[in-house]
Amino acid sequence: MAIKPGLGRKTSNKNPPILSHEFVIQNHADIISCVAMVFVVGLMNESTASFASAFISLHHNVSGEEATREQPYGKPYTYVAGIKDYCAIFFYTLTCIIMHAIIQEFVLDKISKKLHLSKFKLARFNESGQLVAFYLLSFIWGAQVAMREGYLGQVAQLWEGYPLHPMSFLHKFYFIIQLAYYLHMLPELYFQKIRAKEEQQPKIVHSICGFTLIVLAYTLSFQRLALVLLTLHYFSELLVHIFQLIGVFDREERFARARIVNNVVFVLVRFATSVIGVLTLYYGIGGAGGSYKLRALIVLVGLIALQGYLVFSFITEQLRAKREAKREAKLLAASTKKATKAPNKDKPKRKKESDLPEADQTSPSPVKQKLK
Repeated sequence: MAIKPGLGRKTSNKNPPILSHEFVIQNHADIISCVAMVFVVGLMNESTASFASAFISLHHNVSGEEATREQPYGKPYTYVAGIKDYCAIFFYTLTCIIMHAIIQEFVLDKISKKLHLSKFKLARFNESGQLVAFYLLSFIWGAQVAMREGYLGQVAQLWEGYPLHPMSFLHKFYFIIQLAYYLHMLPELYFQKIRAKEEQQPKIVHSICGFTLIVLAYTLSFQRLALVLLTLHYFSELLVHIFQLIGVFDREERFARARIVNNVVFVLVRFATSVIGVLTLYYGIGGAGGSYKLRALIVLVGLIALQGYLVFSFITEQLRAKREAKREAKLLAASTKKATKAPNKDKPKRKKESDLPEADQTSPSPVKQKLK
């Protein structure tokens, strides 16, 4: 019985050999779904439930009680970072790979087939489509947690009581999904058949840097600050990739002027990130003194350096885009001039030919003379 290609890959007439590279790539979502189901089924057996729960459930809770008769609603659980979180990150990395394949197969591929895009625009469409889904979910999730915990109304909560900052369930689960998503980008390079170094390098840098920065903030008890800053950052990145998707559809560039909104939001987000970082790390944690002042100052320097790098990259990209626009305008003007001069070149040639002496002019062929 032939094995059908799984999610995330286009079907082909030939069935690749089992356990070959092409077989794994075509069926990677189905294979990983089976691996994830092993952990889910493990919860149903008492002998393996404790092992499987380490990968699926959240651990390291410091407070909370289950519902009883005296307290029908119980008390909400709060959590801190711990070593078992990396087991959960592994399991939800598998989940992110499955969701990536579902979005690619049932949303992006169906839209791209109707658009008939070029290879470059198709790659940009798939990348921006995946990131728009992730950034939109992360922004809504982060904003909801920040409003529920009161981080926006009472900014002092970002540093009060540091480092004893226990997290609610949604707050901790938010960071688990963030780390899992950035980690899943690495195997996706293999599943998406991205072999060119020019395409691999930015994706690898994006994955490793995002994972490293969030891990540092998560383990050093800066979860509240990281939640607010990531929510702001994702809002800016969401607009960037929305305008990239618009650029794929907008062939006449009717919405080119609207991109100034993206530029303004980017600058405002970088400014707001720097201000919140200084308030929290320098005046909040650093101003209180204690043994955590040096840690806060080091993190502040790293945060300001990161914002400076992002602004520098933004300015460089804007200048490059302007140079390319000027170059294209010059090429277009030169091509229009050549097109207007082309029909006028035949007239002087004819005049010069008529001005020649009668002996030098081209005489008609003898066949034409006989016909006359």
